[in-house]
Amino acid sequence: MTSSGDAGSRHVPVLRDRCVELLEPALQAAGSVCVDATLGMGGHAEAVLQRCPAARVVGLDRDPQALALAEERLAPYAERFTAVHAVYDEVTEVLERLADGTARGILFDLGVSSLQLDEPERGFAYRHDAPLDMRMDQTRGMTAADVLNTYSHADLARVLSTYGEERFARRIAGAVVREREAEPFTTSARLVEVVRSAVPAAARRTGGHPAKRTFQALRIEVNAELEVWERAVRRALEALAPGGRIVVLSYHSLEDRIAKRAFAEGAHSRTPPGMPVELPELAPTLRLLTRGAEVPSEAEQRANPRSASARLRAAERLSPNGATG
Repeated sequence: MTSSGDAGSRHVPVLRDRCVELLEPALQAAGSVCVDATLGMGGHAEAVLQRCPAARVVGLDRDPQALALAEERLAPYAERFTAVHAVYDEVTEVLERLADGTARGILFDLGVSSLQLDEPERGFAYRHDAPLDMRMDQTRGMTAADVLNTYSHADLARVLSTYGEERFARRIAGAVVREREAEPFTTSARLVEVVRSAVPAAARRTGGHPAKRTFQALRIEVNAELEVWERAVRRALEALAPGGRIVVLSYHSLEDRIAKRAFAEGAHSRTPPGMPVELPELAPTLRLLTRGAEVPSEAEQRANPRSASARLRAAERLSPNGATG
């Protein structure tokens, strides 16, 4: 993986073929709209455009740099591709503006993108000393430095515990508050050292880099990822046309839990037990297409280590009569 060059050489789409395999049956009719709600550098969108020649793809991303690279990559498909600078919970508004308000396919590839990880100056990676930014859209919003320098001890501990599932959240938060009194946090290397010193030596020997969970938590807080995802999955399911399919790739348990819950609710009948017939207005609205969460093969994980934590779920929107198309 390089940190320069075109999008095709920099981006390895996770479970690309499986995502397209799941979406393809819903994208056969001419003009079928597929939303890549987390466009990134366009790897999944490119595969959909290649294998589904009747489909249009609308790509959303909050990162202007990613949009520019994806548009360059997908220029050969310009007649069937539209890029939109938007956060993925704006999927409803985008579809109302560019389509009839519905989509036949919707894809979410959540979390931090390869572009953001590979650009040291973005501050996402704990292995590079860089400004503590972590904004996916650098045109607006607070930075990771703002969080570290202004949040109370209690709020910092909450962020680290909830979003990073960090066992030593209170210790790390206390160390941050003490250190910022001497000098505000500006770069990642200093934060890494503070976290390392706050984590007990025995814990540092297992579980990977000691700052990994802290950086994850800060990124989620800065970009309001879980709040946005809660809204986005609900809105996406509402916008999915009968027979349409939704595919979600998540990379940590908090994201996956939200997808699992939303899909399970849609696949569950709300007709009271004992009723002799299914009440149409309470019937399931989704059919699950995956048994639990699917994971990348061992071969893919070796070739692309960033895929190791991926979890894939997919579902199909049922027609009011329970049919799938």
